Amino acid sequence: MSGPLSGMKVLELAGIGPGPFCCMMLADLGADILRIDRIEPADLGLPLDRKFDVLARGRRSIGLDLKQPSAVALVMELIEKADALVEGFRPGVAERLGIGPEPCLARNPRLVYGRITGWGQDGPLARTAGHDINYIALTGALHAIGHAGQAPVPPLNLVGDYGGGGMYLAFGIMCALYERSTSGRGQVVDAAMTDGAASLMSIFYARMAAGAWRDERGVNMIDGGAPWYGVYETADGKHVAVGAIEQRFYDALIKRLGLDVTDLPDRNDRSHWPQLRARLRETFLKKTRDQWCEILEAHDTCFAPVLSLTEAPSQPHNRARKTFVEAEGVTQPAPAPRFSRTPGAIVRGAPRPGEGAASLLLDWGFDSSAIARFRAAGALILDHQPDA
Repeated sequence: MSGPLSGMKVLELAGIGPGPFCCMMLADLGADILRIDRIEPADLGLPLDRKFDVLARGRRSIGLDLKQPSAVALVMELIEKADALVEGFRPGVAERLGIGPEPCLARNPRLVYGRITGWGQDGPLARTAGHDINYIALTGALHAIGHAGQAPVPPLNLVGDYGGGGMYLAFGIMCALYERSTSGRGQVVDAAMTDGAASLMSIFYARMAAGAWRDERGVNMIDGGAPWYGVYETADGKHVAVGAIEQRFYDALIKRLGLDVTDLPDRNDRSHWPQLRARLRETFLKKTRDQWCEILEAHDTCFAPVLSLTEAPSQPHNRARKTFVEAEGVTQPAPAPRFSRTPGAIVRGAPRPGEGAASLLLDWGFDSSAIARFRAAGALILDHQPDA
C-alpha cells in the first residue's frame, strides 16, 4: 500500500453510497480495508463486472453471514486488529447483529467506530427510510438550489450522500484517530447526512443572518441569480459557465465578449439584472462553445466550458493534472487530494466476495491455522482469486 494512511486497518461492513465512498477515500490514500460482504450461506455466486464498482476499489474482501454467531465471533477477532470500523446500517441493526459499538469497543478499546446514516443515530426520524434528496431537503440545501420561480433541482447525490455523508465520515474517523494518539481511546463517530449537509450550508445561513442572502432560489449572487455568475447556451446548443464576481474579472469578461461596459445596465443594481442577463445571453448565442473557449479561456474571465462526463477526462487541464485515470479499462477520477511525499494510488479494483482475504488476514497478523479456522466457520475465502 502507498499513501499517507499506509498501515491503517479498517473493517468495512458492506453497504451502499456514503460508506463505500468514505472507504474509497481511505483506501486511495493507503488504508488497508477489509470489506465484510454480507452473503447467505447458499449464495456464493460471484457478481460480474466488479470493475465498474469504482466506490469499492482498493479493498480486499471476506464473505460472512452476519446472522450466524460464528460469523460475529470472527468479526470480533478482526476488530482486535482494526483501527476503525465503518457501518451504514439503520440505527439498531448493528446492535441486533451483536456488532454494535459496545461489544466492539469492549473487545478493542482503541477502535474508532464510524457510523453513517441519513438522519443520525437519534431523533424522531432516525429509524425512518430516506435518500439523499430527503436529507438535503430537511436542511435547506435543496430549497436553495434551482432557478427562480421554479422547483428545486436535486444536485445529483453529491451534497447528502458524498459531501455531507461520506466525506464527513472520513473526516470524523481521522479526527478520532488523531485524538486517540493522545488519549489511547477509541470512540463512536455518528455521521449523519443531515448534519453534514447542514454544515456545508454554513456560509449561506451566515449570509442570510447578515441580510446578504435572500431565502429564495436563483436570486442571489452565486445561486445563478446574478447575470455574471451562471450558465449560458452557445450557438451549437452547448453551454458555458461564467463566474466573474469581482469587478476586474467582470470587466475582462465584458471586454473579451466584445461589449462596452458603459453600454450595459449597471450590474450593481438588481433591478437591472434581467436586462443584463438578456444581453449576455444574446451575446453567447452568437458563437459556439469552442469558439468562446478560444476567446475566453486564456484570460482572467472566470470562464469554463460546461463539459459532459464523456468530455471531461480528455480536457487538456484534466489530462495534464491526471485528474482522471484508467483502471481495469474503466476511466474514473484519480485519488484526491495529492501529497508530495506519500501519494495515494488505486492499488486494486473492487474485490469479488472473498477476494484477497487470505493475504489480508496474513498481513493483519493471523496465521495459516487461523485462516483455516475462519474457513471452517463458514467464511468465504477465495485463495485462487488474484489480489490485484
